[in-house]
Amino acid sequence: MAGRITQVTFGSPQLPRDKNVAAYCRVSSGKDAMRHSLAAQVSYYSELIQNHAGWEYAGVYADEAVTGTKDSRKNFKRLLSECRAGKIDMVITKSISRFARNTVTLLETVRELKTLGVDVYFEEQNIHSLSADGELMLTILASYAQEESRSASENQKWRIKKNFEEGKPWSSTLLGYRNVNGRYEIVPEEAETVRMIFAWYLEGAGATTIRNRLNAMGIKTRLGNSWSRSPILKLLRNYAYTGNLILQTTYREDYITKRSVKNNGEKPMYHAQGTHEAIIDMDTFNRAQEEIQRRAEHFASPDGNKSTARYPFTSMVKCSRCGKSYVRSGSPKYRTWTCHTRRKDGLNCCGAEIIPEEELFRLTAEVIGGKVTEDAVRDKITVIRAEKDRTLVFCLKDGKETVKQWREHEIKYICTEEQKRQISLKNSGRKRTDEQKRQQSERMKEYWKTHEFTEEQRRLISEKKKAYWSDREASAEHREMLRQRMKEVRTMRKNGGKEENDG
Repeated sequence: MAGRITQVTFGSPQLPRDKNVAAYCRVSSGKDAMRHSLAAQVSYYSELIQNHAGWEYAGVYADEAVTGTKDSRKNFKRLLSECRAGKIDMVITKSISRFARNTVTLLETVRELKTLGVDVYFEEQNIHSLSADGELMLTILASYAQEESRSASENQKWRIKKNFEEGKPWSSTLLGYRNVNGRYEIVPEEAETVRMIFAWYLEGAGATTIRNRLNAMGIKTRLGNSWSRSPILKLLRNYAYTGNLILQTTYREDYITKRSVKNNGEKPMYHAQGTHEAIIDMDTFNRAQEEIQRRAEHFASPDGNKSTARYPFTSMVKCSRCGKSYVRSGSPKYRTWTCHTRRKDGLNCCGAEIIPEEELFRLTAEVIGGKVTEDAVRDKITVIRAEKDRTLVFCLKDGKETVKQWREHEIKYICTEEQKRQISLKNSGRKRTDEQKRQQSERMKEYWKTHEFTEEQRRLISEKKKAYWSDREASAEHREMLRQRMKEVRTMRKNGGKEENDG
């Protein structure tokens, strides 16, 4: 019987693919030494992964000056997204405390990665999360790490409390002062800016006007930024400028979330008097607080509701020029919707048109075919684009667009001659009399007699003035006011220091 030979074909052997390996590192402080440490870690892990056989380099994810007890780590979240997308097979990190000090967060993250087949290797503890006893060891060690974080938080709280009891300030970013060995010392140039802001506000200028003046003069904030309304209002309310301190007005909720909350009596507060030299006297500060309260009451809503109101068009109307949302503005008799950029920073930053609210309601009713309510608008419209030439583009949920044009508001209220006279009398009462101007001039003369500038300060002021006068975008009106004032000063000097009196 003849034998039969059959040829058997084998497929090519399946070679194991290289692992995509990434690393995560973090430092909990933004100091230079910590930055060098972070750079060293990134360099170490990059070299380790790239020189390891069977590993493919998937990057090093690093967070700087972010605590491990919180979930706000940007690159940590990006690492998890890459793992979920299947781009990473293994993550290397130095230790449990670098990965997370919150036991719950650590275990949830490791378990999620385990279900995705992603191994987390902790170098210091020599633990692989995919190993049989990995989770048990992680639970025990993470508890130690969390307790270490709690202990560090308690030590920090004790140190802060001790400083408060001794009247030492906590913040070091206060315009006009520098924290030198636990005590505020005045910075003369910045102190003049603070006095100028208080003086302008008490003369009747608002936060927007003050902001524009400071930016036009080239004066920066404590951190070197341009001014906005919020820092000015915060500065006007800061009790520290009187030479006294109120400490622990806020406190940290807990050591895990580290969220600051207002102290409404849950913790003791400390009133430290005469801790440093005052920039603003108590009388000026109190008058500023009274003026803030007066303006707040004047512009308060009639029903006294301080919560942010929500309207059918809130976050729905978008500016085609800058992309910002429109906000509700105007008086009760004439409500309008204005681009947030234009309202906040002025017409120079955004020239978007102001839309009358009654026109917005009328055109929206035509588009949706019914009564305008918040639910009706959001059910049928995705966004309303405010274009040029009084044009509104309604983008509907079905993908269609409807273009409408709104009409200018019809003037219904015209002042009578009597009303104009009353308004003129009211405004004239706000102007300073000649006697008030004279008294202000005398006060300023006395003030400058006791405030001598060093040569360096004079040089800096001179440079600021030159920069302001050469700035083409500075306010022409403010320039003219300064010219007139300088002219008056020169005239007074020629007359032997006496002011001209027409009376």
